[in-house]
Amino acid sequence: MGLEVLRARAAGRMNLAGGRLFLDFINTHGSRGSAIGTISPSGNEKLNDYLDIVAWGWHVGALSKVQARAVWRESSRAPREAMSVYRRAIRMREATYQVCRAILDGNQSAQANLEIINAELARCHEVQTLSGDPSGFRLTLQAPEAALDRVLWHVTQSAVEWLTTGDVSRLRECDGEDCGWLFVDTSKNVSRRWCQMGDCGNRAKVRNFRQRKGRER
Repeated sequence: MGLEVLRARAAGRMNLAGGRLFLDFINTHGSRGSAIGTISPSGNEKLNDYLDIVAWGWHVGALSKVQARAVWRESSRAPREAMSVYRRAIRMREATYQVCRAILDGNQSAQANLEIINAELARCHEVQTLSGDPSGFRLTLQAPEAALDRVLWHVTQSAVEWLTTGDVSRLRECDGEDCGWLFVDTSKNVSRRWCQMGDCGNRAKVRNFRQRKGRER
């Protein structure tokens, strides 16, 4: 099978509206009416198995084509390890969501969620090295191309970097009906309401128009 199979998966073609890698990862689960932390069979869940994580990672650029093919092959050779990484990814996604939920609600983040993020951060540090050239210094990931948790490292880096250095006051939840996607509001007047104007924004306008017409009758 070619990699085009990954593009056909919902995780490999979803809209990217979060503004940060880890927010787009959180948004692989849409409406959150079901129990948080569970693997939902609903259409709102885009990560139903390990290959969905590969599809998403390639889609967002966390995996190169070579890396996507390598981890795909490795997952078929080590299915139990791939399932373990998948479960870690779901736990990480839900922990970061809960941290963001606490920010939106003005509450303190639960320690249990921070511990999940810290566990992934520790794993990430194991494969990080400091490199430099005339343009400056940077942390890079040094690991085999087929490392099954490569996508999770990128998600962890994104989450920790934004939570520690970003403007968390700009975090927003989409006002769209039954959406729940998170995003960073980068508008000048900090007034963005929807994950995407062409999606939830347009549906909200149509709904409001119909409600007004209904009241006029």
